[in-house]
Amino acid sequence: MDANKISKLTAVLKKAYPDAECSLHHKDPFQLLIATILSAQCTDERVNMVTPALFKKYPGPAEMAKAPIADLEKLVHSTGFYKNKALSLKEASKAITENFGGKVPGDMEKLLTLRGVARKTANVVLGSAFGIAAGIVVDTHVKRLSFRLGLTKETDPAKIEQDLMKALPNNDWIWFAHALVLHGRAICDARKPLCEKCPAAGLCPRNGV
Repeated sequence: MDANKISKLTAVLKKAYPDAECSLHHKDPFQLLIATILSAQCTDERVNMVTPALFKKYPGPAEMAKAPIADLEKLVHSTGFYKNKALSLKEASKAITENFGGKVPGDMEKLLTLRGVARKTANVVLGSAFGIAAGIVVDTHVKRLSFRLGLTKETDPAKIEQDLMKALPNNDWIWFAHALVLHGRAICDARKPLCEKCPAAGLCPRNGV
């Protein structure tokens, strides 16, 4: 997709999703980090059902680092892969407490040292909690729509992110990923996309453009 089409696509999506933002409920960077770890292979809706009880019992990294692993497993069970996720929550909280003064670091390299945190999670936290556009979140929706819209020919998330970063201005990186997530949920479904209702249909290679 050339620069002119990308500009038109961005304009269309901004009109449709002007206030696109992270759908994971959170009050601070720590809550967003934990929610994002739990969102792996799980819907944001399900995570938002689980986190209130989790944060009520373990409101910060110091408390979560000391939590019995069995209790964490019970609290996050319904998000799937609960044993691995519970261990990630505990170990990441421990590292935040011991290595970063109890504060979630607003730095990509430091975030990536935490258990359960890869680039996608780090980008979510940096973008939505700190307003730092270090990269572009590539989740299942962003991956699918980027390919469908002709923004990339890659299938590897890291390579897709690089293509999007080259195509889009830095000040759109945070918003763009959230907009694609909303568009993927509302219109551009994996199996039955509602092309007749899509505001970007005129720019989509799927429609022969």
